[in-house]
Amino acid sequence: MESGYSEHQARVAQEGKKALICGVITVSDSRTPETDVSGQLIVQQLILAGHSVAEYHIVPDESAQITQLLEKLATQAITVVILNGGTGIARRDSTFEAVDAMLEKRLPGFGELFRMLSFAEIGAAAMLSRATAGLYRQTIIFSLPGSPHAVKLALEKLIMPQLTHLAWELVRQ
Repeated sequence: MESGYSEHQARVAQEGKKALICGVITVSDSRTPETDVSGQLIVQQLILAGHSVAEYHIVPDESAQITQLLEKLATQAITVVILNGGTGIARRDSTFEAVDAMLEKRLPGFGELFRMLSFAEIGAAAMLSRATAGLYRQTIIFSLPGSPHAVKLALEKLIMPQLTHLAWELVRQ
């Protein structure tokens, strides 16, 4: 079994090196492009990894606007969309509901692992995060909290190490 997984990893490493076309969405009622530290961090990390960011948007925390933008991006040649913001439990936090309603396949392990890693750093407050991920059409969607520290944690420990593998799994079907 170990040998089969190693062979799989080698194929993914060889075939999954192509640059991905990505979209970044910051969900916020107050951020601007100049104050959007988390969104800019996502853009920078994607570009540093050799991917391109074709779309970058800041939208208010309104389910209909989030859904409409995700729908638009999924009809373009965008493989990955990373959202940040609106994943808490405050009255205005509606990103989780908007994203979850669209997902055709969920990746529950992403949210579970994110909260586990967060718990190690911030304790029980990690349970307040509703970070999630999954697939909509042929687009991989990640929804992260809006704090720069949470975004950095998710990118470094979960998303960037597996991003090309996820994309490779989508196209090989």
